[in-house]
Amino acid sequence: MIKRILGYTLCAILFPQCLSAEAQQSSTVPRIGYLGGPSAATELREGLCERGWVEGQNILVEYRFAGAKPEQLSEFAAELVRLKANVIVAVSTPAAQAARKATNTIPIVFSMVSDPVASGLVVSLARPGGNATGLSNMLPEQSGKLLELLKEAAPGVSRAALLWDSANPGKILELKEMQAVAPLLGITLQSLEVHSEKDVENAFSSISKTRSNGLITFVDAVTVSHRQRIVDFAAKNRLPSIYQASDFVSAGGLMSYGVNRVELHRRAATYVDKILQGTKPANLPVERPIKFELVINLKTAKQIGLTIPPNVLARADRVIK
Repeated sequence: MIKRILGYTLCAILFPQCLSAEAQQSSTVPRIGYLGGPSAATELREGLCERGWVEGQNILVEYRFAGAKPEQLSEFAAELVRLKANVIVAVSTPAAQAARKATNTIPIVFSMVSDPVASGLVVSLARPGGNATGLSNMLPEQSGKLLELLKEAAPGVSRAALLWDSANPGKILELKEMQAVAPLLGITLQSLEVHSEKDVENAFSSISKTRSNGLITFVDAVTVSHRQRIVDFAAKNRLPSIYQASDFVSAGGLMSYGVNRVELHRRAATYVDKILQGTKPANLPVERPIKFELVINLKTAKQIGLTIPPNVLARADRVIK
């Protein structure tokens, strides 16, 4: 822990020097192309610094933030290819697919892809076989666990609305798993696809009209960008809710169950490090998640009039009081 703190402190000291990166460009300095969100970029930067790669010193980073506009991903990926990046870090499934379409030679590292094989990014997890590798953030069966936890925490839930984006191929697999589990739990699942801000508003209206009494949200660019509005809607309508990322709980959501996304982004730096030292992506197996975290917000539970059962609370990795 002390070593990690010292590493972050060193990164914090050196980071201001990155502002002069353009003046330090050299053909011998590796260039990393980044395609993802700002928070993941910070975590990747910390991971790189831990491994001796300091932006503006011995690496250059080209950032492209698409946010909730996935249509920009292809354009940004093409730009990174034109800039002759040595490695492209593409955080999500859509970002990794855009990078993969833009190049089949530049190494690609992804950190949050639900199903790399089904998404067409790798041949297999053990032997990626192409120019892409990285970390998978999901097991399909995890989506069924989300529904189970919601039912345990709020037994009265009988109709649950699901906010998700079908543009992410991995989420389709998760939806199928959830649909298979829902009848076993006595829950009717209301699938609501959200691709834009307007879709989010329409989803809220639909939830109110159909009187859904539970809410589930998959993590993707659209839902993350509207995170606060989603958790506020759930609180205002006293809806027990569960999310795939703890960011939603920190923002006021009730519960989350999923991988530690911070660690995934930092782990991506390990792949970048190995590739910059000469290892081919095809020889780096994709890592699957082995630990999932349950986070519960007791303040939100009190706000919506819900008492979390002791057996659920006892399994929480973190509790916000």
